Amino acid sequence: MAFPIQRLRRTRRTGALRGLVRETELAPGDFIYPIFVAAGEDVRRPIPSMPGIFQLSINHAVEEARRAHALGISGVLLFGIPDEKDEAASGAYDPEGVVQLATRAIKDAAPELLVVTDVCLCEYTSHGHCGMVDHERREVMNDVSLELLARTATAQAEAGADIVAPSDMMDGRVGALRAALDADGFEETPIMAYSAKYASAFYGPFREAADSAPQFGDRRGYQMDPANAREALRETALDIQEGADIVMVKPALPYLDVVRRVREATDLPVAAYNVSGEYSMLKAAAQNGWLDEERAVMEALTGIKRAGAEIIISYHAPDASRWLQS
Repeated sequence: MAFPIQRLRRTRRTGALRGLVRETELAPGDFIYPIFVAAGEDVRRPIPSMPGIFQLSINHAVEEARRAHALGISGVLLFGIPDEKDEAASGAYDPEGVVQLATRAIKDAAPELLVVTDVCLCEYTSHGHCGMVDHERREVMNDVSLELLARTATAQAEAGADIVAPSDMMDGRVGALRAALDADGFEETPIMAYSAKYASAFYGPFREAADSAPQFGDRRGYQMDPANAREALRETALDIQEGADIVMVKPALPYLDVVRRVREATDLPVAAYNVSGEYSMLKAAAQNGWLDEERAVMEALTGIKRAGAEIIISYHAPDASRWLQS
């Protein structure tokens, strides 16, 4: 049927009508909130490039996690900022490492809140790369790194992590984590794999927040080329074969086409990471009065869910949850 019989404006006239026919609904339970956990006591250090986001010592991270839980947010994603870094990334898999300690504290304070732990070495290595480095060749060594990534995942599971999330992009790391977790009695711990993680310019503020910029070169040798979409499907299929329980696309907004293609290729839950640069550019535009922050954020997050992501990792999660409830 065509105009004038069909008038699509009929169901747009009022808020109640628009709500009745709305195809995509956001809820606080869709969100996972990233938290940067710093070593030390009573640390609440602002991150200049991410207004409203802080490096938090464990006591403040626990408070932030409680607030997230009270807002109905499903979980928090923990990134560690150790007091010391070394070549072997020993802080990543130390049972008393900052993420492991924070995991225990948050699970004690908010048992029903999901704690997701980032499995990567970049925050803990003195060189800032996501795996072990052959300095003579100036290359990241894939297979050598798998053992340390697996040790990191099992240490986090032992501390009580509900989900481990490998973000390193080493080949074979999902299989290595699954084997190590199963061997140590953590068969029930899910893996949320950063399956399609691109070598993106939108990670800049995160690298300031986590003090994880590479000391030489870049990460294009192991993270994906932004020009490739079919490769994302191959990466995702491999992660699923190796035992991933949830797959992820990162970043989100420049890669909504990839989110859609991954959603159509698998029945597994799909996550998308609304990364630091995406957060910061909206914050900066809002602070300059160039756009309405609430409307822009909610439009962006709705777009991510509409593309096919059931799980949205976002620094906007607390604000968005408050707006959804208001």
